[in-house]
Amino acid sequence: QVQLVESGGGLVQAGGSLRLSCTASGRTWRHKMAWFRQTPEKEREFVGVRWDSNTIRYADSVKGRFTISGDDAGNTMYLQMSSLKPEDTAVYYCASGPISTISVQTPRAYSYWGQGTQVTVSS
Repeated sequence: QVQLVESGGGLVQAGGSLRLSCTASGRTWRHKMAWFRQTPEKEREFVGVRWDSNTIRYADSVKGRFTISGDDAGNTMYLQMSSLKPEDTAVYYCASGPISTISVQTPRAYSYWGQGTQVTVSS
């Protein structure tokens, strides 16, 4: 069993920065870990995924502004968000799952989810 806990959300002005953390407990070795976000109006949206320090992918909407990092043991993952925009406002979720053939941009590719942390960007 894997438990994921996000932290670091909050209110920030447009153009500002925020760093989210995801702490994992349980068996996460060789799991991919990802960030998703969701608003009440939209389905859960892929933000980025990390397999290891050399293999990270981002959604086009955040590329160049967001950076994912973490430790290779899979215990901690971070999402550094810069140049934030009001449209980045959402609940951000950490997710983890074994490597599979399912697209990493799809929520069903992940077996475990955190409770989410709210990020609000004011204009």
